[in-house]
Amino acid sequence: MKLQNALEYLSVYGWAIIIIGVALATLYALGVFNPSHFVSSQCFLPAGLYCSSFYLFTNGLLKVNLLQTTQAPINITALGCNENGTAYDMQQPYNPPTEQITLPIGSNYTFSVQCYNGASYYSGSIGDMYSGYLIINYTDITTGFPQVAYGKIVAKVSAQSTT
Repeated sequence: MKLQNALEYLSVYGWAIIIIGVALATLYALGVFNPSHFVSSQCFLPAGLYCSSFYLFTNGLLKVNLLQTTQAPINITALGCNENGTAYDMQQPYNPPTEQITLPIGSNYTFSVQCYNGASYYSGSIGDMYSGYLIINYTDITTGFPQVAYGKIVAKVSAQSTT
């Protein structure tokens, strides 16, 4: 009798453990335990500059629409995107002959900038999370003083850019 009770006990708990294991494996396969599914894309810039929209593509190209609400018009002279916050290979906006973009108060402009993973180009798969810094060099037109704005960006990689 004791042997039968022990066998029933082991078989019941054995099946329960197998069912729990299958359920956990199914949840893992569905990506429930992947934290990138719960993190949203975010862009934090200093006061006066805002990311109204931004997309990071698999080739590492970041398209960001910057809204400028500082107290004076500004000239964007260079942009950079890097995981470690260094100004590696800052890119000038393509706008001959000045190679800068003038943003009056309240205006916005969409920039494209290559993101880096240290000293190499960033590339990722669709759904990967990129966490890095957006560095913006600009000049206050009223005062003529150059400024550097450091922002934090967390972006989910989306489909390859066609441009």
